[in-house]
Amino acid sequence: MRRPGLRDVAALAGVSVKTVSNVVNGTGRVTAPTRERVEAAVAALGYRPNMAARNLRRGRTEVITLAVPELTAPYFAELADAMIRAAEPRSLTVLIDQTQGNLERERLTFQGERLQQSDGLIFSPLAMPADELARRTDTVPMVLLGEHAPDCPHDRVVIDNHAAAALATEHLIGLGRRAIAAIGPQPRGSHPTSQLRLDGFRDTLAAHGMSADPALLASVESFHRADGAAAMNRLLAQHRRPDAVFCFNDLLALGAVRAAHDHGLRVPQDIAVIGFDGIEEGAFSTPTLSTVTPDKRQIAEAALDLLASRTDDADGPPRTVTVAHELAVRDSTGTGTGGRLGTGTGGRPPTADGVGAGRAASG
Repeated sequence: MRRPGLRDVAALAGVSVKTVSNVVNGTGRVTAPTRERVEAAVAALGYRPNMAARNLRRGRTEVITLAVPELTAPYFAELADAMIRAAEPRSLTVLIDQTQGNLERERLTFQGERLQQSDGLIFSPLAMPADELARRTDTVPMVLLGEHAPDCPHDRVVIDNHAAAALATEHLIGLGRRAIAAIGPQPRGSHPTSQLRLDGFRDTLAAHGMSADPALLASVESFHRADGAAAMNRLLAQHRRPDAVFCFNDLLALGAVRAAHDHGLRVPQDIAVIGFDGIEEGAFSTPTLSTVTPDKRQIAEAALDLLASRTDDADGPPRTVTVAHELAVRDSTGTGTGGRLGTGTGGRPPTADGVGAGRAASG
């Protein structure tokens, strides 16, 4: 059966095709009685605009690409879900590109070779160096997720990772813990987010007259559960054992909790553990996981807002939106209340990223 078109609606309503187009597209001047006749004809015929043709005329596809390192990491899976939910009311379709944190795959996305059908790119790079990010020449609008070089000439959505790490560290100090370890440091320059969280950890200890014992800084190659378990095993093999651990993402923390259990330690009685990301899995682990929680819904909304405005202002200066975070206090640090303490936006308007998995922090 032939799909009804503008001419069919026009014939039924007794108006011109142009008038029907004005009503459907919300353009031009149409009197109220005429609009009502056209809308009644649209309803009677079950007319639906040809969006492909409309977008072709506008030069847009209503499709955007979200490029993330890996969807097996719960943080990125939850972020993708938030992005799709935020895009739906905007009539946008989200394509997911999994780069696996591989530099060549990131380049293919970043330089537009995978963006033939996209109006814009929301990109969480892992391997790409800051100087290469700065040299992008592709004209497809882009929003970065996470910290990169301070002078990076692209719109981006971040959280204040220094303040967020400080919030987690303050919580552990407030519990009376003094041998506080960190799982997640990486070689300087590997990823800015990891370094910012380490700096926030160190600075908070220093503010309380404590120093970050190098022996209690457990570096990792990637941010998966196995890396967290291996790092905790190394910490517990030392003469000075930690009584608390700040992990730079929730997967590291879940691995650390498992390793502590394997060593016969109780969490949090013998060692408190806190993570970062606020993934759903942490609310159902045993014990439930205390964590710094970025607002993923705000990340998605802010990224889409930036992308939409960049379509209309391609040459404007780069903008940074900082998303809120909060501390979810659960059993792994001893409260058992599942409550939330403290929020932060880094002193700027509400705006977050987060660490997912991969070789480095995702934010």
